[in-house]
Amino acid sequence: MPRARARRPSSSGSGPGSGRMIPNGSADGHVFHVVVLGASGGPREDTATGMLVRSTATDWARGSVVAVDAGTLLSAIIRILETDSPSELDTDSSHARTHLHGQRRVVSSGPFAGLELPFVSAEANAAYIFRDILAAVLITHPHLDHVSGLAMNTPAVEAQSGPKTVAALPSTIAALKNHLFNDITWPNLSDEDGGAGLITYQRLVDGGNQRLGRGPAKGYVRACDGLMIKCLGVSHGRCRQRYNPETEKHHRAESTVFMTDPVLFPSRRVSIDASSLRSYSPSTQAQQLSLSTNGKDSSIYATVESSAFFIRDDLTGAEIIIFGDIEPDSISLEPRNERVWEAAAPKINDGCLRAIFIECSYADAVEDNALYGHLCPRHLIAELEVLAGKVLDSQKPHKGDSRKRKRASSFTGLPPPAAPAAEQSNAPLSPKSKENKSPFAAPSAPKTRSATIADSATSRHNTRQSAERVEFPTTYAPQPQGKKHSHSTSSAAGVSDPMAMDTTTDSPTTSGPQTRYRTSIGGTTRPLPLQDLTVYIIHVKDTLTDDGPPRDQILAELRQLGEEAGLGCEFHAPLSGEGVFI
Repeated sequence: MPRARARRPSSSGSGPGSGRMIPNGSADGHVFHVVVLGASGGPREDTATGMLVRSTATDWARGSVVAVDAGTLLSAIIRILETDSPSELDTDSSHARTHLHGQRRVVSSGPFAGLELPFVSAEANAAYIFRDILAAVLITHPHLDHVSGLAMNTPAVEAQSGPKTVAALPSTIAALKNHLFNDITWPNLSDEDGGAGLITYQRLVDGGNQRLGRGPAKGYVRACDGLMIKCLGVSHGRCRQRYNPETEKHHRAESTVFMTDPVLFPSRRVSIDASSLRSYSPSTQAQQLSLSTNGKDSSIYATVESSAFFIRDDLTGAEIIIFGDIEPDSISLEPRNERVWEAAAPKINDGCLRAIFIECSYADAVEDNALYGHLCPRHLIAELEVLAGKVLDSQKPHKGDSRKRKRASSFTGLPPPAAPAAEQSNAPLSPKSKENKSPFAAPSAPKTRSATIADSATSRHNTRQSAERVEFPTTYAPQPQGKKHSHSTSSAAGVSDPMAMDTTTDSPTTSGPQTRYRTSIGGTTRPLPLQDLTVYIIHVKDTLTDDGPPRDQILAELRQLGEEAGLGCEFHAPLSGEGVFI
């Protein structure tokens, strides 16, 4: 199957970038086209998280694109279109249109190559893309860096294009409804509760609607022309619940809570979406953490909700996964990543899952208590090792009992995680305590990058030796990877050497793991578990310093740890403004 390999732009910063153009704008052999509008996790607002996704089979038809998150939306589209000089817009007089602004124009380069533009200015054409080409906005969670563009851009919707669909899990819809489009923070632009009707909410079923679809497409719902989606909830850290004397209960100041009472603020004139509140499973209520037992003064923490979208091409059955913000299961109050990997593993073995877009906000120098519901390289590799284990499990027949997941004690090669929060002492924890770290403690002095990788490598080596004896009767033998992979990226402007500023070359002979998985039975070889998977890193936190771009360090750490783990996947970090064909 075609492999997606990212080509780096001439600038390796975290701001708007430009990548390699595809010759003649061709997407032959590729199924998905992803335009990265924003790849940053802040604090810059102009590159906040947002992506456009389409099936290449739809050829930019009306309603053929979905946005996944909308921290930035219209402004990024305008910025990309503005970089296309007039010479790069081909006027086709044989296909004249009746629009007031002249003849049909076709973008010949960049992420929007092949798109017909009916207007002259970048602003007017961006509005056309937003109104007519974009069918729906998929929101992973309601944090501002993922929804601010949606709020600001929604007034651009016009009656003739119909309301814009906003699809998400019920918890996210409830938060948007009660705390964003609520006539207080922002006008109620929805078609509910007497709103303006510019957006319509689509509440997705966590794990997919099992009444819809057949076979591999079971549970998926249509998002736009050519694309089907399924959404799975994940955890994104924890937040404190406050005590409300009116209800005599603890809850956080938003509609997404984990209490049995559907009405939380009886004295407030806010429309609470009770149906969304009841959508939570009982298991979530059991995941509360109390750090003291002083009744009304006790501090109770609950899980912050996020989600991951499985996006399926309707024609070929190929899939990609795009994650919202996510934390590692090893330190989560409510671990939920495993079920995502369980759903993904068979798709990798079947050859249909081609790429994962997932956050890696920080470099490994950041300690666990300063991650705040995000990933860093050591934790992302640990999660991918769990996925690799699931892939290997799905390749062999199961007899009776299956191998239990051991996140940090077998295949993962990482030191054992701290005890789950629910098992720790209820006594207040000292921020300086190394034995019982609180996830809310002040961050201690960060380790150096070299020390962090060295410690991880030593632990990984020792742990893998035990893992090979107990659960994976394997040996790892270095062998060259002769397989070459295809990838195409497009951007707002071409560069002669898109790899010039990258810290690690993407040449198949020098990047990625150079080992192959060898079974101990018969000595046969087979590809590494994640050989056919490409991992795209998003939501990188900008440091706003004179130091090098954090994405370069994160990529270097991921590639080194991934090679040590023997995963086989490739890592890339697209910049805002890049287009990726998969």
